[in-house]
Amino acid sequence: MSLNMDKHNQFLNFVFFTLLLCAFACNPQDSNREKVKVLHYNQHRGISSLDPAFARSQANIWAIDHLYNGLVQLDEQLNVKPAIAKSWSISPNGKDYTFTLNSNVYFHKNVCFEDSIGRKVTAKDFVYSFNRVIDKEVSSPGSWIFNGKVDSVQPFQAINDTTFVLKLLEPFRPMLGILTMQYCSVVPKEAIEFYGKTFRANPVGTGAFKFKKWLENQSMFLIKNDNYFEKLNGEQLPFLDGVRISFIGDRKTAYLELMNSKLDLISGLESSYVNELLTEDGELQPSQAKHLQFLKSPYLNTEYLGINMEFKEETSALKLKKVRQALNFGFDRAQMQAALRNNVGKPANKGFIPRGLPAHNFSEVKGFNYDPNKALGLLSEAGYPNGKGLPEIKLLTNKDYLDLCTFITRQWEDIGIKSKIELVESATLRSMMRKSQAPFFRGSWIADYPDGESFLTVFYGGNPAPPNYTHFKNATFDQLYEEALKENNDSIRYTKYNQMDKILIEEAPVIFLFYDETAVFATKNISGLSKNAINLLSLKAVRKD
Repeated sequence: MSLNMDKHNQFLNFVFFTLLLCAFACNPQDSNREKVKVLHYNQHRGISSLDPAFARSQANIWAIDHLYNGLVQLDEQLNVKPAIAKSWSISPNGKDYTFTLNSNVYFHKNVCFEDSIGRKVTAKDFVYSFNRVIDKEVSSPGSWIFNGKVDSVQPFQAINDTTFVLKLLEPFRPMLGILTMQYCSVVPKEAIEFYGKTFRANPVGTGAFKFKKWLENQSMFLIKNDNYFEKLNGEQLPFLDGVRISFIGDRKTAYLELMNSKLDLISGLESSYVNELLTEDGELQPSQAKHLQFLKSPYLNTEYLGINMEFKEETSALKLKKVRQALNFGFDRAQMQAALRNNVGKPANKGFIPRGLPAHNFSEVKGFNYDPNKALGLLSEAGYPNGKGLPEIKLLTNKDYLDLCTFITRQWEDIGIKSKIELVESATLRSMMRKSQAPFFRGSWIADYPDGESFLTVFYGGNPAPPNYTHFKNATFDQLYEEALKENNDSIRYTKYNQMDKILIEEAPVIFLFYDETAVFATKNISGLSKNAINLLSLKAVRKD
C-alpha cells in the first residue's frame, strides 16, 4: 500500500469521524463520542444511484437497503416478514393484497419537508412510489416487477393513511416476495420534486441509516437514524453509529486493506488472494481464524455465459443448437471451481434455478457435465468436425471474470473451438446487454425474490432486456411459465418449473457455469452479520466491538 493511499485513507477517516461528531453533537445523551462505532466495507463496483427506482445492481441494492424500507422484508431463512406493513391479507381470488401500515414510521429529516422535519409515512406514499416505478418517464429498470401483473386502471390504492391495497390482474404467487425488493422502497414525493434528477445523490428514506455524504468513486458516509422504527429483542436499532462505504476497484487492494484492519468487511472472491484466505476445501485458512470470520451459504445466483439469440452478426454459429450444446459439454465446471474458487460454489449442472430454492431438482433435471467426446460429436453434427470451419467466437466479460473465461476458452480450444476474450467495463457491458449490443457475454442472475420464477423470468419471451438478455423465445416454455404463475399448488408449480429448466438445457441459450455461494470476510469484532441466500448486507442489527 503506498504512502499516498495511507494518507488518503487517514484523511477520509478524519472527515467521516468529523461528520459523525457533527451529527451527534446535538444529542446531549451522546457523552462518549470516542466510542463511535462505524462499520467500513468496500464496494468494488461502485454505486450509480441511491434512488430505489434504480436498485438494479448489488452495489446499489446494499446501500439502498441501509437507507430505505418497503412494506415487507425477508428474514435469514427467506421468509417474508413485516417491515413498514405490520400485517397483510390476500383476497380469496388471489388478486387483492391489503396491507396495514405501522403508524410510527417517519421519513428522515430533510430540507425537502416543511420546517426540515421528517414526516410520517402513509399509504399514499406507497401509491406514489409504486406508480413511479412503472412511470415510463422515470424509466426505472424495475418496471418489469409490476408491468403486466397489476391492474391497469388503479393498481395501487390508499384506503386511508394506514391501509394500502395492491390489485393484480391475475393471481401471482411470488408477489409478496417481489415486494421485498428494493425497487419497492417507499420514497416521499416532496424529495423527488425538490431534488429532481439529483435525488440519486440526495436520498430521503425511512431506513436505519441516513445519508450524510458521497464522494463519488471514493467513499460514501451514512449515519445512524435515531428515529428508526424497528427494535430487536426490545433494543432500538441500529446498533452502529455509522457506515462508511469505500469504492476500491481492485479486489486485491481491498483485501490488503481488510488484512490491515482498515476495512471491516469485504465480499466476494478473486484468484489473486483466494488461496491466502481459503483452503482447497473452501474453508477459512487456520492462520486467518484469529483475525477473520468467514460467512458462506448458498447464494441465489446463477453464473452463465449468455448468447443473444436475435443478434444478426458475428455469432451465426451460435445460432446452431448443437454448437451451443457443445460449448456446454466442452469445459470442466468442477475443475474450474476447484482451481479458481477453492470450491466456493457448485457446478451448474442441474439447470438455471440454483441450489437454495425448493424448485432446484437434483434428480429430475439433468444438465451438462464435462464430456469432450460428446462436444466433438455435436460439433461434427453441426457441420464443424473438430471445430474446422467454425468462426472465432468473441466473448465479452469484465476483468473480475477474466480468469474464469480464460479457463473455459482454453478448454474449448482443446476441442477445436477458437475464441477470444474482450474485456469491457462492467457498466458498459450491462449497457450493451440492455441495448442488445452484446452477442456473447458473461452474465449472472441474482434472485430478486426467493422463488424459481425469479430465474425463469429471464427467459420468458414476453420480457425485454432486462431481464431477457438472451432474447430467448420458446412457445412451450412461455405457456408453462404463464401456467405456473397462476398455480397455487407448490408441487405442481415446481413440476412446471422443472419442465422449463429442461427446455433451457435442451435449447442452451446460455452456457451454465456455477451456482454461487456467498463469501463474506469480516473482522472478528463484527457481530450480528446475517447469512442469507440473496446476499443482502443488512447492517441494522450489526454490532462493532
